[in-house]
Formats: sequence, C-alpha cells, structure tokens
Amino acid sequence: MTASQQLEGQVAIVTGASAGIGAATCDALAAEGATVVLAARSEDRLRELAADLEADHDVETLVVPTNVREEADVDTLIDETVEAFGGIDVLVNNAGLSRGSDVASMSTDEYETMQETNVDGLFYATRAAIPHVREREGHLIFVGSFAGQYPRSFNPVYAATKWWTRGFAKSVAAQVGDEGVGVTIVNPAEVRSEFETTDGTTFREHFEPGEASEPDEVADAIRFAATRGHSSVSEIDVNCRDKFADGF
Repeated sequence: MTASQQLEGQVAIVTGASAGIGAATCDALAAEGATVVLAARSEDRLRELAADLEADHDVETLVVPTNVREEADVDTLIDETVEAFGGIDVLVNNAGLSRGSDVASMSTDEYETMQETNVDGLFYATRAAIPHVREREGHLIFVGSFAGQYPRSFNPVYAATKWWTRGFAKSVAAQVGDEGVGVTIVNPAEVRSEFETTDGTTFREHFEPGEASEPDEVADAIRFAATRGHSSVSEIDVNCRDKFADGF
C-alpha cells in the first residue's frame, strides 16, 4: 500500500452512485485502491461508471441496482457485497433527493418520497451494514447538508430529513464508536450536480462554475474521512467561500 492507495484491500459501498457526489465518491475511493460497490436505480449508468473505475484505477467493482426506498433492495445490496467480497469497510450513505418546496402546497407524495429516500433508506442501509462494518472497524459516512444545520426556508421538509440524518449519525456514533466504528457526517451546501432545485432544474444547470461547490470537492471530503485509520472525523462542512456572506 502506498500513500496514494490508503484503501487498498477495503470494500466500500456508495449509494446514489450513478451521478453527482455519488459518482465522484466512487472515483475518489477507487483512486485510493478500494473495491467499490455501486448502488442506485440506474443500472446502465452504474455499469458504465464501474467499467471506467476498473479501467482507470485497476480495482474491482460490483453493480447492485438498488432503490433505497425498498428495504428488500437494501438488504440485497448488503448481502451481495458480503457474498462477493467477504465484508464491508465503508458505507457511504449518499442517496437523497428533494421534492417540492412550500409546506402548505406540498403533496403527500412529495413528502413521502423525501422521507422514504432520505430517512428510511439511510436507516435500512445503516442497520444492515453495521454488523459488517463493525467486524472490519470501518466507517459509516453520511452525506448531510447545510440544510441540516440551519433553518431552510426553501424546503423545510427536505431540511428536516437532513436534520434527522445528522442527529441519527451522531447518535449512531455514540452507540458504535466504542466498537471501533468511525462515523462521519459531510455537509455540503449547494453542489453543481444533478440534484434538483425547487424549480425543477438541476443544480448543474442553475449554477455557473464557481458559484457552487463541485461534486469532487465533496467526494474528497468523503475520501479523507474514509482513510482515517484510528481517529474518526466527526463532521466536515463543504461550502463556497461566500456562503455566509451572500447565501445564508
């Protein structure tokens, strides 16, 4: 293992792996030598990304089409990973989405879609992975949000799911930290990715380069957390430098 291959021999699962932060995270972890398990609903896109990871970084990959809203899908993801590679060292809970905005006009479907993806899916994956990550004294990494730290007028329900993410992760850390499991929350603000804004466009369409963080900047924070050998990085915030001046 070299300084640039700090995850050689380790197995990392990334949910929401088909684009944006998830895809960039897969690349960052593969660059460190990790075996990468790609989970999302878009199987064709996952297979393209997996082929690129194998070609670019000479690592093993596994594609497991997964809808994190479905408990059985998540259980299959964990089971197939353990069957293929013998265990799990890193789980990156990245899958998440936003729907609607104003509470008074939000549909029940929009509300439930956010809850089932951002909250239920995260719980299913963490619950299923903990025994395996504990065995390897690995890492649970949660992609939170600036919206999970401060009031968010744009979408209070989305913000609430990210406050839940942050509270859950910190309490999981209290529960499993003495068993050698590292727990990290990475909180991005706006990221130029395929994540949808409140008007239905994507952040990549909405922001010009330099106006928001890039997916690889968030992925680098995740990579840093995953490569800590004995310590646990509790929380990393990733914001544009003018965030508190102009965008808060």
